[in-house]
Amino acid sequence: MNCEVWDAVVGSAFCVANGFSGMAMKCIVVLGGGFGGLQATIELDRIYRRRTDVEIILVNQQNFFLFTPLLPQIASSYINPRHIVQAIRDIRGRRRFRFRRDDVRAIDVGRRRVELASGALDYDYLVVALGSRTNYFHVPGAREHTWDFKSLEEAVVLRERILDLSEHADHTRDPAARRQMLTFVVVGAGYTGIELATEMHDILFGYVARRYRGISAADIRLIVLESEPEILRGVHPRLLENARKRLQATGIEVRPGAKVTRCYPGGVEVNGSETIAAETVIWTAGVCAHELVEMLPGPHDRIGRAVVNEHLQLEGYPEVFVAGDSSAAITAKEAPRVAPVAIAQGRLAARNIAHAERGEALESYRYVSQGMLVSLGMNHAVVDIAGFKLSGYFAWLFWNAVHLFKLVGLKKQLQVAIDWSLAVIFPRDASIVRRPRRCKLCGTDDSQRDTRNAGLWEMPGR
Repeated sequence: MNCEVWDAVVGSAFCVANGFSGMAMKCIVVLGGGFGGLQATIELDRIYRRRTDVEIILVNQQNFFLFTPLLPQIASSYINPRHIVQAIRDIRGRRRFRFRRDDVRAIDVGRRRVELASGALDYDYLVVALGSRTNYFHVPGAREHTWDFKSLEEAVVLRERILDLSEHADHTRDPAARRQMLTFVVVGAGYTGIELATEMHDILFGYVARRYRGISAADIRLIVLESEPEILRGVHPRLLENARKRLQATGIEVRPGAKVTRCYPGGVEVNGSETIAAETVIWTAGVCAHELVEMLPGPHDRIGRAVVNEHLQLEGYPEVFVAGDSSAAITAKEAPRVAPVAIAQGRLAARNIAHAERGEALESYRYVSQGMLVSLGMNHAVVDIAGFKLSGYFAWLFWNAVHLFKLVGLKKQLQVAIDWSLAVIFPRDASIVRRPRRCKLCGTDDSQRDTRNAGLWEMPGR
């Protein structure tokens, strides 16, 4: 028996031994259930739906898919957290692929094996779409004293942090202490940072300043710090100017050229000299590759992503494809780390696996911009789609329509649409349903942040 046949038999036997029925001669494993990994899995399932000799296995740490573009609206209590997640088994429906909720511990490309928390999993083809984690750029104190904003849990925790500090500030008599509690700093003025800041503005000025009698609008300060000279890089100059005017009109302080050089309990240091007193600093300044992606053989870019060829294959390992935030394709190294890119790469990786398995020529990845949409809070957005540039209320309606359409499943679309409708009529929900974290006034202030699970799995988006 030659080596190729033996590998196929062993891989098939391994799938059976691990609870996957059927004598699959080929085992395709997808790591990561974000936009890239899920799209790759669905495309593979479509291609191989009639092939009983091919087993497709999706591995993800959570048992749900998170629609990350709507995360800022969780922090502002605009929509219900459960309404932007969908169980992967529900998405699967009658599709054939297998799902395994597990932690990936190591990737051994030489032996074609993935080490999971529950055991090893051999593969014939592998798609790595593990996403990204927060990049602190070695800023002292950033990891320990700032708040991440990449996962659903982190968005919920931030929402309750905002409300918890508002509760304390409501009965704090010292104006300086109250102002420090109500000063919020967002580090990073990219799409995520700006959308988060505008959503925070909506809840702070639209709800807190009106409902908390001990707090006035003058007590609240919202600051966005950006180390680069420009904000919202990639946005058309005319739309960027509109965004600047909108942010200025809302009272959000946006400071380009303001580099955070140190973070400490109760504030940040800017440009090595100025200090800003703030109880809450949210870090959205950038990302780097998942640590397992950084450990893959071959070249990597400056943020640790695997540099892959135009077919998204790992150098020296043509059976390994890398997609989404984990990938830096040589034909599109500067492609933005957004959901449409991850989706396109996941789909291409799946098709190229089918081409490789059939001995056909592989397709090449080319980045094609699908436009830009940035929400600037309630009733305002800037949009650049197919050459059409819109700003204001109608752009905001278009932003809502696009994201509603892209949500997975009619149920989630209806739930989010109802949330948006109710928010127009009724005040936002300000209930604190969990014990606040890292609050010295509540006795939950930890000297070190729990970073065990920080940034381990793909939360791609914007």
